Amino acid sequence: MEKELVVIGKKAKQAVPLLGRLDGEMKNKALLTAARYLTERQEDILAANANDIKVAEKNKMNIGLQDRLRLTKQRIASMADGLEQLALLDDPIGEVVTMKKRPNGLLIGQKRVSLGVIGIIYEARPNVTADAFGLCFKTGNAVILKGGSDAIHSNIAIVQILQEALKSQGITPDAIQLIEQTDRETTTAFMRLDEYVDVLIPRGGASLIQSVVANSTIPVIETGTGNCHIYVDESADIDKAISIIFNAKTQRISVCNACESLVVHKNIAAELLPYLKEKLDKKNVILRGDSNAKAILSEIETATMEDWGCEYLDYILSIKVVSSLDEAIAHINQYNTGHSESIITENYTNAQQFLDEIDAAAVYVNASTRFTDGFEFGFGAEIGISTQKLHARGPMGLQALTTTKYIIYGNGQIRD
Repeated sequence: MEKELVVIGKKAKQAVPLLGRLDGEMKNKALLTAARYLTERQEDILAANANDIKVAEKNKMNIGLQDRLRLTKQRIASMADGLEQLALLDDPIGEVVTMKKRPNGLLIGQKRVSLGVIGIIYEARPNVTADAFGLCFKTGNAVILKGGSDAIHSNIAIVQILQEALKSQGITPDAIQLIEQTDRETTTAFMRLDEYVDVLIPRGGASLIQSVVANSTIPVIETGTGNCHIYVDESADIDKAISIIFNAKTQRISVCNACESLVVHKNIAAELLPYLKEKLDKKNVILRGDSNAKAILSEIETATMEDWGCEYLDYILSIKVVSSLDEAIAHINQYNTGHSESIITENYTNAQQFLDEIDAAAVYVNASTRFTDGFEFGFGAEIGISTQKLHARGPMGLQALTTTKYIIYGNGQIRD
């Protein structure tokens, strides 16, 4: 398999300069064509996805993971829409970021360029296949995809359609390649293809991300799991809080920006929690609370220390009652994954303290954490949510998939 990976790596490396010759108009036309192909061939994609779902059901896959895996006509339309949105965005490649004149007359500037070959290892999320292609293609990067076995039929179908769209525009189909072998040995070998792959991005659960970080010889942009919190301050509007929590927890349980843990100020807990439970009961959400929460809702389950740091991806919500904003911030910073955190409050000073002191990629005031998403942020799509602090943080759109190089204009200058 290593020989096959080398072939894939060489093709991707050779595709990069070809992609670099495409101007913005050519790239946009290809993206729109790819979007049209996805829509026109949706029945092929749905048939392939049905095979994956059948296997997932047979293997009794977690309901949240099945939701990530499942494609519908609406979700395929969203994939196509993401490509269309990317076509409308400015092309970052070639942008001169800075240009300054030195005393010796040299003009020294920075120009935005592609990263080169990007490798992406991901789990049962076939929508990532189209998003990754669009973002990488727009930024002049070739992409090598390594999806999980759960979504293999869906991924093969999507990649074949995208390659056909590129061919129709006279563009190398090697701009996107899929590693079809799904065994762990192949995944490990891919992590060490540093001769051909410039950056590796893992998307999936904690174990996948940790494995890539520990084993890769390729530089890694770490995307994180989402143990996201909502803190209800003592000044919060009750109706607003219930609406936001219900959305963040139940709108889609399988995503990394769903709310997994609720932190409530003690002065509002007795008023909020009964109404909130009544609302969440409509979705059969299981509540696990500390002793203070159970004093108000005696029928809920008892939370353990493991609950505070758990990404459930299920209809489960932990509840922690605190005595102050400082205690809430300390609790969240101890157990969060650096993803998305929100405060519900009508107090400006408390909102600003929360924004300043919470250590996360996205921090909200009076809004659902479900908005941490490349499409919602206006990026067209995203390659993932980076929870690290080097190079990129938060939803990774077009600029996050570029780097810069220095360009220097001289007129015969030599150094003394």
